[in-house]
This record gives sequence, C-alpha cells and structure tokens, in this order.
Amino acid sequence: MDVLTLELPGIPKLRSGKVREVFDLGDTLLLVATDRISAFDCILPNAIPRKGEILTRTADFWFQKLDFVPNHLVEHPFGWLPEKLKPFAEQLAGRAIVVQKASPLPVECVVRGYLAGSGWKDYEATGGICGHRLPPGLRQAEKLPEPIFTPSTKASSGHDENISWSDCRRILGDELALRVREWSLELYEHGRAFAAQRGILIADTKFEFGMVGDELVLIDECLTPDSSRFWPADQYVVGQSPPSFDKQFVRDYLESIPWNKQPPAPTLPPDVVAKTSEKYIEAYTQLTGLKFK
Repeated sequence: MDVLTLELPGIPKLRSGKVREVFDLGDTLLLVATDRISAFDCILPNAIPRKGEILTRTADFWFQKLDFVPNHLVEHPFGWLPEKLKPFAEQLAGRAIVVQKASPLPVECVVRGYLAGSGWKDYEATGGICGHRLPPGLRQAEKLPEPIFTPSTKASSGHDENISWSDCRRILGDELALRVREWSLELYEHGRAFAAQRGILIADTKFEFGMVGDELVLIDECLTPDSSRFWPADQYVVGQSPPSFDKQFVRDYLESIPWNKQPPAPTLPPDVVAKTSEKYIEAYTQLTGLKFK
C-alpha cells in the first residue's frame, strides 16, 4: 500500500520530514520512509509506489557494506520489531528501521564526482564549484579530476545553502570538520567504485552525520536515489545531462510545465508516477543484484 502520511497510535511522532516520519521509542527512534517525493524543496501531492521501501532497503544495503564508518542502525527493515510495534507490522514492513538517537550536525556533507545540477551551473558562472577552482573547458556531466567536498547548511525547510570550507570548520570545529570531510570522500569513493561494477555512475551524493554521545556516526540515509544522482553507465555521454535513476525524471517533468517552484506543488500525471516508481525499483535491483518483491 502507498504511504503518504503515517500515525502509529500510542507511539509519539517527533516530526515529519520531506520523506521520513520519526517516532520516539524511548531509547531509540523509529524512522519510517514514506512514499512522498519532493522536488525543488516542495513535497508533491502524489505517492510514488514502493519508493519508501526502496529507499530503506538501499540505505540498509549500504549501511552493511560500508561499515568501516559507524552508523546509527540498530535494527534492519526486515528484522525484529519491538513488541509495541507489532500491531503496525504491515504498515512498517520494509520501510522502517530502528536507529540510535543522535544529535544531527548542522552541516550536510555533499560530495561531487561529476559536473551536474547546481554544480554545473556554478561552474558555468564562476569556473569552479563552491569555491573549488576547476580546470577550464570542462563539459556538462564530465568527471571531475577528483571528487570534491562541498558542504551546505542543513535547512528544515526551503533551500539548503552551500557554505565554504572555512565556514564548515567554523561551524563544526577543525577536528570534526576534517573527519566528516574524510569520511564523506571515503564513503563516496567506495560507493562509486562498487556501483560502477553494477553499471551505475554516482555523480554526486549527500551524507549526514550526528553525535551519539561522544561518537560520530553516519545517520539518515546513504547513497540512495533520493540523496544521490545515479546515472546508467551505458547511456552516459559527456556534454549532455544523462538519463537518471533518481527523481531527476520528476524534476524534468516539472521543468517542462508552467510552475514557479513554490508551494503548492502540482500533481504528477499517472505516467510520470509509474515511470518514477519503475526507476527507483530498477536502481535498487541493478545496484544490489537483489530482486524486489
């Protein structure tokens, strides 16, 4: 069943994000990925069937594979459920994880490996991305000489804002800033190398980190179609925007209609909804080699 919003009677809901519902389990949190989709920082009215399950399964796959960085995962989406959640097992199946309570860092950690999206626009205007000087003459979608770390401020609503490396250090402190930069680049490099073997190019991605006591851990999601730009390697051509496994399909549709990118967001037509759901499922199966039931 499609899930746009979720209430679990007797389980306190702490907040609703763009995609996830967060519930308080006492010592831990329950994160439930809905089928909501956002674009241009607006939540669209449609559900994308199976999207929440795909995001949860994909993040769980990476949390296990990239375990050289500690993460917040306590229970996998197909594992044991606390007794008080068993009445909601059908609603939560495949889309919920139990995680440690963490204090999120106020900086999002973006890593870019290719010239795409806002990075391409920045390069066209300035010859660089977020203060990183790049060689002249690079083309759209071209692979960068090396991945770059471009942090941003984390906004609860509206647009995140890119910040400089010096601002990142000022906000987090030198030690923490250096560690999240190192981990972000390392996670991206490992993820990119694995995905390439499966015929997927990860153009860029976003990581979030938080503190559990004195320990820094990876939180939220990891290398999913929502937090990353996935391109099919066999359709990649330098100089043009490649087709995408992620929600770029929705963005392209929204760019083609008269909409000022302010709420309320327009309703997506059925064919766009169906195609987007297919893209998410295709990304998961190709990346993991697992069938999606």
